[in-house]
Amino acid sequence: MKVGSAKNARKEVSSLGGDSPVSGPFSRPVRVVTISSGKGGVGKSNLTLGLGLALAGLGRKVLIWDADLGLANTDVLLGLRTTGTIYDWLKGDKSLKDIIVKGPKGVSILPAASGILELNEISEAQKARLIAEFEQWQEDLDFLLIDTAAGIGPNVIFFNILAQEHLIILNNEPTSITDAYALIKALSTKHHQSTFYLLPNMVSGAKEARAVFELMSNVAGQYLTDVSLDLAGFVPYDEAVPASVRRQQPFYILYPDCQATLKIIELARYLIAREPPVFGAGGLVLFLNRLVSMERAVD
Repeated sequence: MKVGSAKNARKEVSSLGGDSPVSGPFSRPVRVVTISSGKGGVGKSNLTLGLGLALAGLGRKVLIWDADLGLANTDVLLGLRTTGTIYDWLKGDKSLKDIIVKGPKGVSILPAASGILELNEISEAQKARLIAEFEQWQEDLDFLLIDTAAGIGPNVIFFNILAQEHLIILNNEPTSITDAYALIKALSTKHHQSTFYLLPNMVSGAKEARAVFELMSNVAGQYLTDVSLDLAGFVPYDEAVPASVRRQQPFYILYPDCQATLKIIELARYLIAREPPVFGAGGLVLFLNRLVSMERAVD
């Protein structure tokens, strides 16, 4: 559901390097989407998990990368026992195959770990190993969903620079709206990201969601150039969501007919229907090329 934009102009994101494409087993382009928020507590990780399951329910193969390195929680939301985290991979103790786990609907999960170093500081050798291991991981993906931390910290900026598509979660609170705008401003003015999907969460309905979107659109249209904001839908407040968190099971699985589930399925269909940005290479190939070539992601 696209209802408008701050500005229609788009600027193609310039390559951050990596002219030679990374080869790999992926037979089709992979959509790399970051899910971010200006502040915590807006339901970002729950919606990321729900979106991954909804995409899988529509026949897409999905990997969720829990990239909140300060507060890992995707495995907790699922009640999964993990055999390792990205921290074990960084230390060289485990491979990606060792730590990637399968969740419901066949969704793959790359768990995070709390308190590790910034990913924009990983060594060139670690970057090269990450690419090599992704090449060896024989999964033919459709979507890589990257659940970032909240805010505008280095890791959040880092992953959003590398990805092609950006989904911003917010609600109708002044701090949520202000912080979401700050994130969009940082990504657009400093790092030339131009297109953002907005998803109001925990709103009363379509009217409130539209009001949040229009407020963001008006502010962005006044102060930012070459930025397009699209309303990707909305998710209403639903008691099924906190109930599922308490039971450590996804609301998509526990409550298939609740409003949150129905709206997250609409979001999945919205993403599938959209034409992804064209950068001249498959999304995951470009993501990995950028990762290995980037010397400094943030100022």
